[in-house]
Amino acid sequence: MTEIHYEPLSCQTQKLLLLLHRLLPLPGWWEGFPVSGQVSVFSAAGGVGLRPPLLLLPTPPSPSRAPADPVPPQPLLLRVRLLYKMAGSLVESEALMGVRRLSSPLTSPVQAEVYFPRLTVPFCGHIKGGLRPGKKILIMGIVNLEPKSFDIRLTCGDSEDPAADIAIELRAEFADKQFLRNACVSGKWGEEESAIPYFPFIADQPFRVEIHCEHPQFRIIVDGHQLFDFYHRVESLSAINTIKINGDLQLTKLG
Repeated sequence: MTEIHYEPLSCQTQKLLLLLHRLLPLPGWWEGFPVSGQVSVFSAAGGVGLRPPLLLLPTPPSPSRAPADPVPPQPLLLRVRLLYKMAGSLVESEALMGVRRLSSPLTSPVQAEVYFPRLTVPFCGHIKGGLRPGKKILIMGIVNLEPKSFDIRLTCGDSEDPAADIAIELRAEFADKQFLRNACVSGKWGEEESAIPYFPFIADQPFRVEIHCEHPQFRIIVDGHQLFDFYHRVESLSAINTIKINGDLQLTKLG
């Protein structure tokens, strides 16, 4: 299980949580519901959720003020469930956009841990421990409304002088509907590869790119479909410790 910590919550999320507080007059309802402390979000295989300590809320109503009937009316239960679901969705969205550190539980392949301050473009993040066979990088985002191009690079550091080696550059060109890839080692670009079964990106639409690191190659999967392989041109996979993203897109998740 990986913990994601961030602050503060948006006004919209705070209002939802406070409204939930006002709708829960019975002491028994507060079991498992966060009522005080700092913001904390956790992610597990089942998704993102809330756990104590959470948003600082007022003291719950005293038992003397609780209704005599211990079972709340059915419409109120439905409202509580809906509001709790809405609050959880908002917190998940904020966690993805304001996360300080993101990693995933062990799966096969292992998702790389990527450290970054915020999902803004141009983007540069650090891959903990570099790459190795069995690791993968996940990039999720939305293409801009009128895109020209965007690129994703995995590099050996972020040095500009001398320029860091580029283990792989993926570049989407919308005018020609090409998804190109290449590498630059010791300042020299290699042969560009361009063959694809189809162009997977659409303007103003979301996408999911997975870069799987395998023994001889990178395997590129877009929206669940394997598009192509790119054989390694950088010998030391552990030296590939930086990801850079630029161009006409918005990032929504990275890991």
